[in-house]
Amino acid sequence: MDPKSQFKLAYSIPEAAAAVSIGRSKVYALIAEGRLETRKIGKRTVIPAASLVKLLDA
Repeated sequence: MDPKSQFKLAYSIPEAAAAVSIGRSKVYALIAEGRLETRKIGKRTVIPAASLVKLLDA
């Protein structure tokens, strides 16, 4: 299985913003509103892909 052909499981804040064509500040606002879930992996904050899909389906 080619890893590049698979969807990402999680996105960084800038990657998530680019993926849904919004600014980073809007991503932070959505997180603060509870509309986007985050996970901490070490010091890094990531957004699960399922959370982005849920946001877009709402």
